[in-house]
Amino acid sequence: MSQFRKVLVANRGEIALRVIRACRELGLETVAIHSTVDANALHTRFADEAVCIGPGPAPKSYLNIPNIIAAAEISGADAVHPGYGFLSERAEFADAVQKCGLTFIGPDPEHMRMMGDKVRARETMIAAGVPVLPGTGVLEDGEHAVAAAKEIGLPVILKASAGGGGRGMKIVWELDDVAPTLATAQAEAEAAFGCGDMYLERFVQSPRHIEIQIVADEQGKVVDLLERECSVQRRHQKVIEEAPASNFSPALRKAMGDAAIAAARAISYRSLGTVEFLLDGDHFYFMEMNTRVQVEHCVTEMITGVDLVQEQLRLAQGEPLGHLDKDWKPRGHSIECRINAEDPVNFAPHPGTITALHLPGGNGVRVDTHVYQGYTVSPYYDSMLGKLIVHAPDRAKAIARMRRALGECVVEGISTNIALHRWILKQQPFVDGRYDTHFLERNLDPAGIQAELDTHA
Repeated sequence: MSQFRKVLVANRGEIALRVIRACRELGLETVAIHSTVDANALHTRFADEAVCIGPGPAPKSYLNIPNIIAAAEISGADAVHPGYGFLSERAEFADAVQKCGLTFIGPDPEHMRMMGDKVRARETMIAAGVPVLPGTGVLEDGEHAVAAAKEIGLPVILKASAGGGGRGMKIVWELDDVAPTLATAQAEAEAAFGCGDMYLERFVQSPRHIEIQIVADEQGKVVDLLERECSVQRRHQKVIEEAPASNFSPALRKAMGDAAIAAARAISYRSLGTVEFLLDGDHFYFMEMNTRVQVEHCVTEMITGVDLVQEQLRLAQGEPLGHLDKDWKPRGHSIECRINAEDPVNFAPHPGTITALHLPGGNGVRVDTHVYQGYTVSPYYDSMLGKLIVHAPDRAKAIARMRRALGECVVEGISTNIALHRWILKQQPFVDGRYDTHFLERNLDPAGIQAELDTHA
């Protein structure tokens, strides 16, 4: 059993603050790392200590493993929490942490490798009896891809084995396009991930993106904490998440929860994790497993009352999960909007200095953010300013509460996507809870979003 007293948070922004808060409530000391650009960031102020690890560009700072390990050693940290993004799913980082005698707050590196390799993950899920889409292993060449597409049936989707975030993914509708599209996707995957391995699956044309939050301890117990709906997406990037999913039968909820537990048990998983599925009608298929805390973990916390980051910390110290059998019950509905520094109409990033800021509050409103008035949004990192989360007794009330909260948001000096969120929450498919991953591309109305922008100018 690993016991630690000081945690280095190998991240920045709102997730670094989130981890620092969880540690403080558990009586753990914290060490923040930061680039020169983030010297005055809130996570450096609220941690017990802060160490500069390099200049602004992420490869020289937040992705610099030797510098992060050195920061842990000089600060006397005995554990490292990776947050999400950056190095959170890099097995070589977890290896380096453990080889230095530190506790990595997450799963075993081998589990990260297994689930990070999408082809290997597919094979593991098939062996465990978890449903997967008809597909292939690593494609040998264009001829192999064409033969597989013929057998599976068009349309198909090409995916990078080492992929994530939508990069390297290509949909193919015509057989003649399979081989040339594969070459393009391979080049993109090689550039993004350093690995051009591709595989192919049947493309589901109107799926929902549903993920199951699981927690698993060293004693072999796995608990699922219900599902999240993540179908409001733009270019495979999530925009709005909610929990629980709407228009879900109890039978489907149980079946997907059981499949997620089976997936975790198939690899003897330990830690916090998320099993992601595509839902096609009443049929669901394994997509991937994320071996870290998710951006959208907050909506699960709101409907369960479980602090997932504290659970992650306890699991890393070998504590069992027995308390989760009795400590939570599903309650109400939660929605999360990701607030980004970007133009709400054309989605161009918009770094700059926030000249005025007012964040919403009131009953059932939570804001996870790292920004403040006078904060400068850097072009070096992700454009997310924070997450606005609401909780209410039911979905209709949660939508009304989110509309109210979005109306209270004031961010001046830069552009944000708040107007986009206000527009989405008025669209009937979203209001009815009957939308899929193509909702935005089918319904996006720049004029409507501009009208929202003008109304609240």
